[in-house]
Order: sequence, then C-alpha cells, then structure tokens
Amino acid sequence: MACVVTISFTLAGQPFVLSDDDVRACLAQHQPGQIHRYWVDVDGTRWPVKQALSLATSLSNREFQSQTSRRLLAKLGFTIGSENSTSVSPRARVRATPRMGGASADQTPTEPDIVLVSCVKSKLSHGAPAKQLYTSDYFTKMRNYAEASGHPWFIISAEHGLVQPDEWLEPYDCYLPTMPGEYRHAWGRRVREQLESSLGALAGTTFEIHAGAAYVDAIRPELTAADAVVIDKLHGRSIGQRLSWYLQPTTAVVEAASEIVELLRDGSRPMPLGEVLGSGDTSLRAPGLYSWWVDDGGAADLAKGLERDIAPGFIYVGLAGATRKGGGRSSNTLWGRIATMHLGKNHQFSTLRLSLGATLAGYS
Repeated sequence: MACVVTISFTLAGQPFVLSDDDVRACLAQHQPGQIHRYWVDVDGTRWPVKQALSLATSLSNREFQSQTSRRLLAKLGFTIGSENSTSVSPRARVRATPRMGGASADQTPTEPDIVLVSCVKSKLSHGAPAKQLYTSDYFTKMRNYAEASGHPWFIISAEHGLVQPDEWLEPYDCYLPTMPGEYRHAWGRRVREQLESSLGALAGTTFEIHAGAAYVDAIRPELTAADAVVIDKLHGRSIGQRLSWYLQPTTAVVEAASEIVELLRDGSRPMPLGEVLGSGDTSLRAPGLYSWWVDDGGAADLAKGLERDIAPGFIYVGLAGATRKGGGRSSNTLWGRIATMHLGKNHQFSTLRLSLGATLAGYS
C-alpha cells in the first residue's frame, strides 16, 4: 500500500496541512512554468519549486522564498534539484548513506536534514525569542549559518533541551559543560526524545551540530543509537578557530547568494515604472539590490541597437547603499537610485541610462 506523506506548517501567517497527494492534485490542472534555477520532480515532471508550492497553497509566490519551497516539498518526499545539479529529497538521500554516527565532515558527504545550534552563557537580562536571547558573537555566527543553510534548525539548550528558534525563553543560568555527567547523559536522552516527538523516527536523518564537545558528546550517542547521522564539522577547533570558520565562504553563503540571484531573475516580480513611482512604497526607501526588465518593445529596440537578438526579460542589476572603499556605507536607497538617478533629469548619474543611450544611439 502506498504511503501518503503529510506535513503541517505555517506560511505567510496561514496554517497548512499538506500531503504529497494534495500537491499532485493541485498541479494536475496546470502546466509547469519556466525553471530559472530550482525544480521539483512530481511524477516525472519538473516544476519550478515556487510555482508548485504556490499552486498547492493558493498563495502568491511573492509570499515565500525558494528555499522554503524546497524545504517543504523535500519533506513531502519529492526530488529537488537545480539546472546545474541534481539532488534528492532528504529522506531518500540519507537512506542511501552508510551509518557514520561520529564521522567528521571530511568523511560524510551528505547535506544535513537538520541543523542544531547550542546555547551559550551570554544572554539578555529579559525574556525573548530563543534566537534573540543569546548575545555572544559566537552564537550570532552559529545562528546566521543555520538560517542561511536553508535547512530546519533548532537550538539545544542546557536548561530546556530542544528549543524552536522563535520559542519564548526567559534568561536562565545553566551551562552544560559545568553540569555533572549524570545530568548531561539525561539531557542527551531528553533532546533525542524531543526530536522524535517533533520529527518522528530519526533513522536516516542527518544532523549537523554546531556546539562544543560537551553538547556533542551528550547527544551523539543518543542520535547514533537511533540510526541517525551526526556531522560535527568543527570538531576539535577552538572558539577562535570556530569564529574564523564562520567568516569563510561556505555552501550556506553560496545558497544565500543563489536565493538573491533567483529573486532578481524572478519574472513574476517586476513592476511597471508608473506603478513604482506612484506607489510611494516605503520599502524602497532602504538599501538593496534591484533589477531592470524590458518588455517585447524594449527588447526589440535593444536588438536593433546591438544588432543581435535580445529576448524580453531582465537586462540590468544594480545596488543601492553599497559599502565604499573606505569602509563607510552609502546613504543611497532603492528609491533614490531608481527615482532620482535612473529616472531623474541628469542621465550622467545613471549607468543604466548611459548604457541604454550608447546602445540606442545607432538608430532613432
């Protein structure tokens, strides 16, 4: 008998209960759109991941990110990949992985399914969401890494065990390395039970742990006994070495950059100039990246000027509010860059207009 996979989640402030069969039914009456980078394979047909989740939830694809689509669709058992490489759903991937409970990152080629980040001593003096309660630079770097990874992540607290990042916590005074061995043993068992309660059976699940030896040593035996895979990339490194490691370009950083590129290339997002200027949108009065697009007429004009085929679509990427050579940050905003420089009276301030002018100068 076929097994139906069902997940519960909240997206764009709305609760959903979705099964793999629900996704199939929602896609059945539609055709897949153009794949810019990431795809999901549904019964042999590849769909843009955001389109698939949008159809399955009836949400606009502007209301969530690609990495959210990939994570949720993978949890439903669908194969996820990109135009340049292929990957499989987490459950399918780890089932093909030999059991390597205490293996180092060099020995374990798999991507994690779950990232675990330990708590630290330094905390706010008042209650806050767990991801904001801990104040050290070390925790901030671990949190940033976990968030950028695109994988589900949890905090492992010496006081509370497994904690959701947005779960409200009050300050506490409990540090695992200073606790007795009996407490640490019981704590590891408690975290494993909490993970099982949250995720179900852990067999084949890959956990990447970012924590000191006391945390890893307490939880690793429990996870390996449950036939899970443990990755401890920073095993044996000092705090200073760990801080330096988080500053290096990683897969997580590359994925975050890919997300930005995908957003800039997303053909469902462009707004007509009149709409942009007439909106008075306060969200544009901030630094950021932006892209310019041309329609059929604009592409035809550029094709004449360049004497080559130009397809409708995006033609230019810009940045407002960059860091200057001296280290200071520009005070420019998206609104200032678009409305004042690109669409203002003086074309000398706009590299976009200078480029377009040079391209179109050959004909009128």
